[in-house]
Amino acid sequence: MTITVFCILLFAALLHASWNAIVKASGDKMYAAISVSGSASLIALVMLPFAPQPTLASAPYLVASCALQVVYTVLVAKTYQVSDMSQTYPLMRGTAPLLVAAISVIFLGDRLSPLAWLGIGVICLAILAMAFNGRVSSRKGIMLALINACFIAGYTLVDGTGVRLAGSALGYTLWTFFMNGCCLLCWAMVARRREASRYLRQHWKKGILGGVGTMGSYGLALWAMTQAPLAVVAALRETSILFGALIAFIVLKEQVVALRIVAAPVYKTCLNFPQQSVLCSCSVILLW
Repeated sequence: MTITVFCILLFAALLHASWNAIVKASGDKMYAAISVSGSASLIALVMLPFAPQPTLASAPYLVASCALQVVYTVLVAKTYQVSDMSQTYPLMRGTAPLLVAAISVIFLGDRLSPLAWLGIGVICLAILAMAFNGRVSSRKGIMLALINACFIAGYTLVDGTGVRLAGSALGYTLWTFFMNGCCLLCWAMVARRREASRYLRQHWKKGILGGVGTMGSYGLALWAMTQAPLAVVAALRETSILFGALIAFIVLKEQVVALRIVAAPVYKTCLNFPQQSVLCSCSVILLW
């Protein structure tokens, strides 16, 4: 991976954490998520005529990705309704690479070294540290976050294959966001037209900012998937965990306990550098 791809993925991670913060800070999380997705859909619609179109071979992956990401967006809103971003964002984003690793070992025949398995164990400890040092009332949020991690892993695997078949990362990205946002907007207009319309009119600026953030974040990640191995891109993109923790603490004024603050970087270090997992294990045990 080149330094350019590395820096672009870090910027994508910051964008992702930022649009999640917009949803979390909003009064109505569901309408905020729909506003972000809808804005991204409109931006994609404007850009689609000028972008290279993906090949037909990627069409099944676009449909599958749309279904997974619509559920993902709804679960993001539901999760932030009942729990802190500093607690559930790391779980949603950080557990997905673990699931991808597990799938590759169980179903694809990949082999992991003992150090890699130790790193996975430390990741689990860090996840527990972030998850179970919050309010008792947030346990539902933890479950929703873990369920959503399954959908994140799903659309990551689907899009990682689809974008390579598409022949155009930009075209594939635009169709992805157009389809996702269109589905959510259509549901909102049919089921809750009056409330949704009022919210979109009043908060359209936040919707546009979030739309740019989510499109930029995932678009850059999809491009990176054509330049570097999928597993590496998926892991590095989850640097958003660190940005999310900082945004939750500084901007959203969440009460982030010390253990959770330290667990996030420990988790990321182990995710990207499992060879250092012995040192990380000691750190987590001492913090515990």
